[in-house]
Amino acid sequence: MKINPTTHLLENTPYLPTPNMDERPEGTAIDLIVVHCISLPPGEFGGGWIEKFFCNELPADAHPYFEEIHAERVSAHVLIRRNGSLVQFVPFDKRAWHAGKSCHRGRERCNDFSIGIELEGTDTREFEPAQYDTLAALVRALRERYPQIGADAIAAHSDIAPDRKTDPGSGFDWALLKSMLA
Repeated sequence: MKINPTTHLLENTPYLPTPNMDERPEGTAIDLIVVHCISLPPGEFGGGWIEKFFCNELPADAHPYFEEIHAERVSAHVLIRRNGSLVQFVPFDKRAWHAGKSCHRGRERCNDFSIGIELEGTDTREFEPAQYDTLAALVRALRERYPQIGADAIAAHSDIAPDRKTDPGSGFDWALLKSMLA
């Protein structure tokens, strides 16, 4: 897996540009990866709803839950689907709107200095082996391109926003990811 040094996009990966991004503060180093999970509708996989949500195209009338969230403006840099395939929404040098009000090791506004990776899943179900394979390859590529991302610079959304978020939840195997990155 390679990141194009000019475009900051993954090579050979579909790119669906979202309007939910902007510039990082000038001089800000990218030094954190935040792992999230999402499923739309909750607990259901596939269907392309996540992509529509991140691109502000989620139809409010397609599902009762969508009525609540269709106007939210959020994104992530990358989505890893259940089968391990990737979709990129935001170039890595841009700020995705994934963390919200957040703090990591005393630094607030994690969107400024982090890369947001969404796993298709829920807070309580296990993730697929293919997702771990892709996530580990992606983390290695990100560390190669952005060397400020150290070995201990991967956090859960719940770590940086503990009062608001629980993802990626109990179904995520941190020990497995750590062993895959060793």
